[in-house]
Amino acid sequence: MAREIDIKKGLDWTTVWIYIILLMIGLANIYAAVYNVDNPKPIYSLDHNAGKQIMFMVLAFVLIMIILFIDYKVYDTFAYIFYGVWMLVLVLTIFIAPDIKGSHSWLRFGGFQFQPAELAKTITLLALAKYLSTQGVTMSKFNNLVKACMIIFLPPVIIILQKETGSALAFAAFIIILYREGLPGVYPALFLAFVALFVLGLVFEDQLWIVILGLALLAVLFWYLFLKRYERNRQNMQRVIGLFILFSAFVLAVDFAFNNVFAPHQQNRIRVLVNPDVDPLGAGWNIRNSKLAIGSGGFLGKGYLQGTQTKFDFVPEQSTDFIFCTVGEEWGFLGVFVVIGLYFILITRIYNLAEKQKFKFARIYGYGVASILFFHLLINIGMTIGLIPIIGIPLPFMSYGGSSLLSFTILLFIFLKLDAHRSYKV
Repeated sequence: MAREIDIKKGLDWTTVWIYIILLMIGLANIYAAVYNVDNPKPIYSLDHNAGKQIMFMVLAFVLIMIILFIDYKVYDTFAYIFYGVWMLVLVLTIFIAPDIKGSHSWLRFGGFQFQPAELAKTITLLALAKYLSTQGVTMSKFNNLVKACMIIFLPPVIIILQKETGSALAFAAFIIILYREGLPGVYPALFLAFVALFVLGLVFEDQLWIVILGLALLAVLFWYLFLKRYERNRQNMQRVIGLFILFSAFVLAVDFAFNNVFAPHQQNRIRVLVNPDVDPLGAGWNIRNSKLAIGSGGFLGKGYLQGTQTKFDFVPEQSTDFIFCTVGEEWGFLGVFVVIGLYFILITRIYNLAEKQKFKFARIYGYGVASILFFHLLINIGMTIGLIPIIGIPLPFMSYGGSSLLSFTILLFIFLKLDAHRSYKV
């Protein structure tokens, strides 16, 4: 009983209540997304997604109880074992998972489906926190950086082999952790440069020579305008030429991957971002109607269960990836402001709690939780308003889906368990 009392006292209830409020808002909007005016069914009916989400929520609360009463040392001690086992699960998923829209990423257990890629983010974060908290490991050492990157990049490589690109991209959030732990600023700068080149490679898909010529021009300008005369030595010349070759090779690799690795529907989603008119009845239709649904809500929204874009299936995946559209249409700008505000409070709260941690492992893990939630929020909302390609990333705690809800719940409450330990009297 002493441990239970300590947990109650140490648990950050502000974060818990925000979690519960987001769950309730998500459930209300999932019900709105599947509500049928001609054949209304109660919210708890298992005939639609809202009823199934309630079942997932009950399971989530069971998991929370288990997480909170397991010894906090388990997450640190067995982090590498969890990681190794889950990498095997990801690999096995490629071979045993059924083909669902070209993806082999869902495992079936009777009538229940689970996507291992969702939980892989939490498992990877545990392993990364374990490694970075090891005595003597710093991001200023190149070999330490390489090992940390290997921990981060192995899961998304396997996930890409499952043809689940969206889940793989979510691992980009880990660069925030590395930067916070001392990664030199040049690496995030290179990351942003690669992102920019990726976009340019798509915009100039049929004229890549323009991008490469532009890189050559930038290299010359950098050499003569940004380097002082005494800095123009052979070593810096090799670095500039090396970066030019690296960036040019990356642009060519993007073009090859886009045309030979990405599935046709993924290619269309990215092309639509560059030119919405390229596929007006396909991916372009999705983005147009998503933006229309959000914009049509005005300041106060059309009213709960009154969304026309939602009711007549103009927006795809309304209760999962595009749940934010329902918020915008039925709750309006005010509802959107409240939801984003709750996420902002949650993420900043987690970050502040991470800063207070006595143990490095818990601190790094906390940064990771905040980074992953921030990345998902940014990508999901950006996707629904047409700023980012449709890549199938759920909105944490609000999108329909057992894999998503349970994985985000585990991610958050492991940290709350670690944070609660600060108040334990041992």
